[in-house]
Amino acid sequence: MSEAPPPGRVGLLPFGALSAAFFMHLGGREGGRVRFLGRRDSASTDAILAHGSLSITTGGETRTLPAGEICHRDLLSAYEAGFLPEVVVVSANSDQLLDVLREAVGLLERLCADAGLDAAADRWPRLVLSSNGIYHERVRRFLVELLEESMLFGRLPDLWDGAMGRLVGKLLRGVTFQTGLREGSGVDAVYRPGPPRKTTVAGGSAADRSRAVEVLAGLGGWFVETDAKPVRTEFDKALVNLWANLLGQLRGVDADGRFTPLRVGEILTDVDDAELRDLSGHLFAVGRAVRAYAADEDFDALHRDAFAMASAAAAHVPSSVQQVASELAAGRLRAKLTPTEEWLIEPLTRYARTAGLGESVDYFESLRSRVVERLEAAIARRA
Repeated sequence: MSEAPPPGRVGLLPFGALSAAFFMHLGGREGGRVRFLGRRDSASTDAILAHGSLSITTGGETRTLPAGEICHRDLLSAYEAGFLPEVVVVSANSDQLLDVLREAVGLLERLCADAGLDAAADRWPRLVLSSNGIYHERVRRFLVELLEESMLFGRLPDLWDGAMGRLVGKLLRGVTFQTGLREGSGVDAVYRPGPPRKTTVAGGSAADRSRAVEVLAGLGGWFVETDAKPVRTEFDKALVNLWANLLGQLRGVDADGRFTPLRVGEILTDVDDAELRDLSGHLFAVGRAVRAYAADEDFDALHRDAFAMASAAAAHVPSSVQQVASELAAGRLRAKLTPTEEWLIEPLTRYARTAGLGESVDYFESLRSRVVERLEAAIARRA
C-alpha cells in the first residue's frame, strides 16, 4: 500500500478491558475509524478472531461486535488490510511493551520497503503507551536500539541523517485514569467500560503529541497534552496505582488467606491513613531524586491530589486485584507481583538504590515481600 492512508485512524492494542473502554469512548462502531489490534503470536487474539465477535456492555446493554470488521491480528496485518492507524493507543501489560515495539519496528521496515524512508517516517503511527508503570525512558532507549539493529542488518537505511528524531518523537506516554472491567475469560469475556476519565499525553515531539491529542479528542476521547516530563506524569500515576493495586492485594487477603476483591473506595478510606502517607512519602523522596518533583514541591498537596484522583474511581475494582481474583479462581495464581506492580516497584527500588536512599530501598523491598506472602496465603487456602 504505497498511497498515503486516510488521516485520523486509531488502533487500540491489544484486545482487552482498557482498549474496549477506549473503543466506546472514541465513538467505537463497526466500519469506523477505530479498531482493535492484537499482538503477533497471541493465543487470545487468535481465539477472538476465530470466534468472530467480542462483547461490550454499556448502560446495561450488551453489544456483540463482529471481530472481522473491528479487529486485526496485529499492526502489520492491519496495514496489509488497508487500515494503517495514525495513532495507536497501547495498553498491553507493561512486560509486553518491548514486544509491541518490535512489531512496530517491523511495520516501519515494511513501510520503508513499500514507500521509501521519508514516507515511512511520516506514516509510521504515533504510539501512545498507556500501560501502567515507570518505564518511558527505558522503552525509548529500547526503541533506539531496535532501530539501530534494523539498520545494522540492512532492513532500514541510515536513520541518523534526520529520520531518527522524527521516529523517536512519535513515542508518547499516555498516563490514563480510564477504567474498564472484564467479566469472564477467553472468547466468552464481556467487557464493561468505566465512565470517561482523563488520559494525559506527555513526551515525544510537541507536534506529534499535539496531533495525537487532536485525533483522539476529536473522536470524543478525554485526552489532554502536557509539556511536563513523562517521568513526572508516571510518578503521579504510580502513587495511585500502588495505593489501589498493591494495597488492594495486601488488604484484600485476611489472616486466614481469604481473598476479597476490594473496590477502590474500600481500599482508600482515609486520606490521612498512615500506610498511604508512608508509601507516598517514599515515592516522593525517589521522585525528587530523579527530578520528577522539584525540591520545593508541596508533598501534602501532592498526596491529597492523588487521593482525590484515586477516589474518583471509588466503585472500580483495580486491574491487578481483578487479575489476582481471576487467576486465583482458575488455580493459576503465582506468588509474585503482577506486571503493573513489578514495573513500579522495580524501578523505584533501583532509583532509590542509585540515589542512596537506603530507607526507601528497604521499604519497597518490604512491600514486595509482604505482597508475595499474602498471595502465598491465598494460594495455600485455595489448595
